[in-house]
Amino acid sequence: MALAPASIPPPVTGGPVSARTYLLPFSLVVGVFFLWGMAHSLDSILIPHLQKACQLNNLQSTLVDTSVFLAYFLMAIPAGILLKRLGYKFTIILGLLAFAGGAFLFVPAADARSYGLFLTALFIIGCGLTTLETAANPYAAVLGPPESATSRLNLAASFNGLAVFVAPIIGANLILSGKEYTKAQLAAMPDAIRTTYLNHEAAAVKLPYIVLGGVLVAVAVLFFFSKLPEVRAAEAEPSEGGGFFAVLKHRHLTWAVVAQFFYVGAQVCVTSFFIRMAKQGAGVDEKMAGYYLAVYGLLFMVGRFIGTALLKYIASQRLLSIYAVVAMALCAVAVFGDGAYVIYALGGLGFFMSIMFPTIFALGIAGLGDDTKPGSSWLVMSIVGGAIMPPLMGTLIDLRGDNIQIGYLIPMVCYLVILLFGMYGYRVKGRLV
Repeated sequence: MALAPASIPPPVTGGPVSARTYLLPFSLVVGVFFLWGMAHSLDSILIPHLQKACQLNNLQSTLVDTSVFLAYFLMAIPAGILLKRLGYKFTIILGLLAFAGGAFLFVPAADARSYGLFLTALFIIGCGLTTLETAANPYAAVLGPPESATSRLNLAASFNGLAVFVAPIIGANLILSGKEYTKAQLAAMPDAIRTTYLNHEAAAVKLPYIVLGGVLVAVAVLFFFSKLPEVRAAEAEPSEGGGFFAVLKHRHLTWAVVAQFFYVGAQVCVTSFFIRMAKQGAGVDEKMAGYYLAVYGLLFMVGRFIGTALLKYIASQRLLSIYAVVAMALCAVAVFGDGAYVIYALGGLGFFMSIMFPTIFALGIAGLGDDTKPGSSWLVMSIVGGAIMPPLMGTLIDLRGDNIQIGYLIPMVCYLVILLFGMYGYRVKGRLV
């Protein structure tokens, strides 16, 4: 492992590196994981909220996901280039600032109650998140001994899970009003009253996103004035080509890209339709559904910590396979069950999805050496699954008469692909990771 004494000078190799050297950079990266977790988790509140404020159907509402995750696809290669040229520190700073810019754009979007402007803001946020994840995931993986990279990445991602718990509570209290009207009731309202109601709903997003944007700028300033090591994987396997497309010669990376595509698609489907699923399946109002979403996030966070501990005793690919099987079973309960059992199944999905992203990521970049950075870009680009799967799910739901439950067949198929990766696709050049 190599260490640089300043922000981005040439690396210095040789000699032992103390754990204390990595404490500050790893702590800052953990904060970044939390912040992008907040962004994604607030999307789960935004989707039903904007569906109400902007009067959208299920398919239209999923364009929130499409805007964010399409940015991952389009920005992944530029983010990888930035990472290679600027290093981890300044790539993370650029990502934070783009993220903040998109958050501030929510103010004019809410004032105009323009769904198109909301989607533009979310796309910019997605560009910032792509840049952050392209840098922060591999940075967390290399800030320490290579043999503990998977555990370290899961530990950092546990704070991403903390955001999955915190964000729905914030959203339920600051964004969701609890005031819901049917289409017939809205149509019967005088135009002025209906417009006032819809404008008030749209305006609820302004304060949370102004605060979020301010925090992001502050964190970017903290990164700028901190001296962080630009670590390079000097002891990893050497690269044979180093090109962006050539990196796909690593069979296990290609498998990981596919598995990550379906994992992100599954997670976004589950969370995006969670509130509507709770309302339809358990008969609760939107605020209570928002609190159930927070419980889902709590289970997601607990699952990250427990999963990190289990990885000390169970091989990561084996634990991933076990969790995928359980997730498929829980999806079946969500599709065919009713009442409280549906809520229990959705909460269980939070727990058993918790380790999937960081585990797939770590297995995918294992043994890549100098190909780690372009490999990371491919894995981040695969997050476009979050742009594609939710519209498929929304279309299926609309075709089946607004039946939210039947839509959960989509994530069930996604977990099957993850199972295949955990059983076969993770192997590096014919040997076990």
